Amino acid sequence: MRVLVTGGLGFIGSHTVVELIQNGYDVIIIDNLYNSELDVKDKIKDITGIEPKVYIKDLLDKKEIENIFKENKIDEVIHFAGYKAVGESCKEPLKYYNNNLVGTINLLDIMKKYNVKKIIFSSSATVYGNPGVPKYSESLGRGKTTNPYGNTKSMIEQILEDLYKSDNIWSIGLLRYFNPIGAHESGLIGEKPVGIPNNLMPYILKVASGELEYLRVFGNDYNTHDGTGVRDYIHVVDLGKGHVKALEKLEKSGPGLYIYNFGSEKGYSVLDLVKTFEKVNNININYKIVERRPGDLDEYYADSSKAEKELGWKAEKTLEDMCRDSWNFMKKQK
Repeated sequence: MRVLVTGGLGFIGSHTVVELIQNGYDVIIIDNLYNSELDVKDKIKDITGIEPKVYIKDLLDKKEIENIFKENKIDEVIHFAGYKAVGESCKEPLKYYNNNLVGTINLLDIMKKYNVKKIIFSSSATVYGNPGVPKYSESLGRGKTTNPYGNTKSMIEQILEDLYKSDNIWSIGLLRYFNPIGAHESGLIGEKPVGIPNNLMPYILKVASGELEYLRVFGNDYNTHDGTGVRDYIHVVDLGKGHVKALEKLEKSGPGLYIYNFGSEKGYSVLDLVKTFEKVNNININYKIVERRPGDLDEYYADSSKAEKELGWKAEKTLEDMCRDSWNFMKKQK
């Protein structure tokens, strides 16, 4: 099967491409290099022995995207491409709505035109909003999102649901991630954010490498075991494997709208992550407690039992693996 992966040179996309190739899929990548680098293509080849076909194109350029469908017989699509920084989305909402929504609509229009009706969408646990319970299951449904980035994820899910209602021969997977961290065990691919990171692990890595003086911990008075916010972290390789399982589900089960959480089902606090990183890598991480960020919740984590039951998928890697692999990747960037 030939799979088109949008954003396939990015953090989650590249790890998923590796898993796809290792499972016998023929992969084509579209990426505009907004938050990724072209040499990831070579690193995917180093890991798998196969170099995927890559188009450096933008989903906003509908004509160019259509040319890719003309040139290649595509069977299914995994859609990662999109802007993803929460803070930036609050400062530049139009940029996020234009890129994430228009890019997706362009892609779906072309898929429909070329009768490609299998798609997996890279969504997020942010679509649950604040449901008032710490354990998030798919049965909760979408809630009120709290920023433009989250709004785009929720809106795209709604667009895909409406598309399925209008034409129920589509096979659509909505995959709601929790907090992906880690890197490939080879250290060749991983997360490489530009500037001050928005997420915890990349921030820890920059402190560990000496690029930043200390980690800011936003609040230590939450209703958790150590006062810092608790989240569900999932190894990016487990996440990549989950995409393969979800694609197999679309192929076997046929038309339908399938929704799955991908998380470890465990909650770890900010300080749990810091202390585990220090222990497995023998590095001290300086941190300072600062003011809470508005809107941050005490804790939340995934109920991924549906994915285990229907896909045969379960997160396998530990927090120690996530911390060790993240630092291994960071060391190889020096």
